[in-house]
Amino acid sequence: MNIVILDDFQDAIRKLRCAEKIANYKTQIYTNNIKGVGQLAVRLRDAEVVVLVKERTPFTRQLIEKLPKLKLVVLTGIQTDHIDIPACTERGIAVAAGTYSPHANAEYTWALLMSAARRIPQYVASLKHGAWQQSGLKAAAMPSNFALGSLLRGKTLGIWSFGRVGQLVAGYGRAFGMDVLVWGSAASQARAAQEGYALAESKADLFARSDYLSIHLRLSKDNRHSISFADLSQMKPTATFINTSNAHLVAPEALVSALNRGRPGLAAIDVFEIEPMMQGQALLRLENCICTPHIGEVEVETYTRDFSMAFDNVQNFIRGIPSNIINPGALQVRR
Repeated sequence: MNIVILDDFQDAIRKLRCAEKIANYKTQIYTNNIKGVGQLAVRLRDAEVVVLVKERTPFTRQLIEKLPKLKLVVLTGIQTDHIDIPACTERGIAVAAGTYSPHANAEYTWALLMSAARRIPQYVASLKHGAWQQSGLKAAAMPSNFALGSLLRGKTLGIWSFGRVGQLVAGYGRAFGMDVLVWGSAASQARAAQEGYALAESKADLFARSDYLSIHLRLSKDNRHSISFADLSQMKPTATFINTSNAHLVAPEALVSALNRGRPGLAAIDVFEIEPMMQGQALLRLENCICTPHIGEVEVETYTRDFSMAFDNVQNFIRGIPSNIINPGALQVRR
């Protein structure tokens, strides 16, 4: 069985203990990302099994139709928006589901929030250039003393969507003495109220009152670009906008425009419209935006769990006992 694993940017997968599960199969691991359908088709032309790392490579109908040898696509997460499931089913390509835990993303969100609050990335960058206790945040449009860090205790933490990640982040905020304010669906707000959190009166109220606003929505056709420039412009000039969920929740250019106008004063972002992100992108040029390369779930425990399950799914398929298949109709087509 010919196995191809895409987009292992850090060349970490082969070093995981669970990689032993596929050691006896012909396996090719790629550490770079390519976008063109033609290039991908060449890369995957002999693949019988493809393992996708999260949503790093879209698996479109156009690509799928160019891969006659493909029998199985294995996911390492629970998102399926990046893969054309019906196209796979029609061609007898089984898709095996992955697993998900909210803890890595929640912890990383909190790390970004604290880094932004105390201006840690800016201080580190300035220190490496010989500047002592200088954050570098000196734009005239910023509030007085914005260059200094800020205490979290007593500040308002806004949470949009009270799902598994949102609940954890809200708990961290409560532990740090923050006033937590929740907005989301009726179900989200009901859960938040049951746990004793304050509820925003509206989306506008959430944006206006939050000192730190953290987004925890799962992308859907209904909420794509649901965060507008007008929404962001309602935030305080001292506020911080945090997004570790999905860049497509924000309208194109809205965050860049809002940050350039000083509302919010700061952003901490781990997700981007185009990934991998290239040098020269507008957000990277802004001194009041902390950008990290989508690493919310890039850590050893999460990788070990995700790829252990993925490789179990590969093994079970090869043995004729496919597991966690989300399109069982594909197995009938293959027969």
